[in-house]
Amino acid sequence: MKLLFVTGQKYLPQVHGGTQFSTHQLCRSLLHRGHEVAVLGGFMHGGLFAWKCKIQRRLLRRTVSRDTLIGYPVWRSWCPWNEVEYVAKKEKPDLIVVVSADTLRLGIAAKRTGIPIMLDFHDVNSEYPVGAFKILGENVRSVANSRFTADRCRTMYGINPTVIYPFIAKEKYRTETTKENVTFINPVKIKGRDVALEIARLCPDIPFSFVEAWPLSAQERQELIQKVSTLRNVTLLAVQKDMRKVYGKCKILLAPSAYDEAYGRVVTEAQMNGIPVVASMRGGLPEAVGPGGILLDPEGSVEHWVLAIRKLWDDSQYYAELSSAALDHASRLDITFEYQILAWEGAMLAAALPSAKIINRQSRKESSSLKNSWCKNG
Repeated sequence: MKLLFVTGQKYLPQVHGGTQFSTHQLCRSLLHRGHEVAVLGGFMHGGLFAWKCKIQRRLLRRTVSRDTLIGYPVWRSWCPWNEVEYVAKKEKPDLIVVVSADTLRLGIAAKRTGIPIMLDFHDVNSEYPVGAFKILGENVRSVANSRFTADRCRTMYGINPTVIYPFIAKEKYRTETTKENVTFINPVKIKGRDVALEIARLCPDIPFSFVEAWPLSAQERQELIQKVSTLRNVTLLAVQKDMRKVYGKCKILLAPSAYDEAYGRVVTEAQMNGIPVVASMRGGLPEAVGPGGILLDPEGSVEHWVLAIRKLWDDSQYYAELSSAALDHASRLDITFEYQILAWEGAMLAAALPSAKIINRQSRKESSSLKNSWCKNG
């Protein structure tokens, strides 16, 4: 199949977020399976790469740039929803997969191409009116990155997505860890930055590593640097292309998000290394953490967070128990490559082809066989 993923978000290498990494690893996996993929996403100022994109657009006299820097075509535009028809004509996909955000606007633009579409929900914080997605068709197919996201889609939009957890290439994250610090990824306010800073302040003997992910404005970065500089036990790291360097020193992952995470990809990345997680009891985080960590109220007393961190840091037996549980949870069937790729191919074929029932039945048969085999051996 030829597939075009369209998103309102900026894309790699300009933004390193969970949605971007999940989509990228899915695209790479589909390429290895013999499919063709391309992405249309947003664009942002800053750096040599951005200037190259701007120069290309000016030379070609168009409002969208194209590059293959990460192994497949990526089209970039200030307003990707205005470019869907143009890019679709160039790429000629069998299916357009609309990835959060700006899902409805992009979906409407994709619908105008006459090419079958599928929605891929990674976000539950965009509020559309009830029934808004009916404009895309009564039976528009969709995928959600967690049961929490799928439940929210059913409640808010009357859509019933297939749940496929984020694609995480284990070889990109598995490593030996020296267990040197507590790691907090994406130190922005809605991810619980202030809670993490207060925990670090109350645990001066424990090293903390804060790792940037989302782009920060000059003001946001200056504010973060200022706050971190008052704490000798906190190290601030820039965006890391190889997260094994981060997890290679991590003993505990901290995820005190103040808003409803759709899933919590970094949780699974950490748990693949046997790293327990202390996280908010919000959104899809409980689903991601499972038995491999501790869940707390993000609006509760910070003392509870401190006690949880100290318990894991100081109690080796307790740590070993949660570490083992984290590894087990990160090995469950529905986040294995074999299970996920079959689920994606089945969903895409069903969305792309009116006659896909026969092909999709074979995909479901393979998936069922895999599940039965897993149950017998696991």
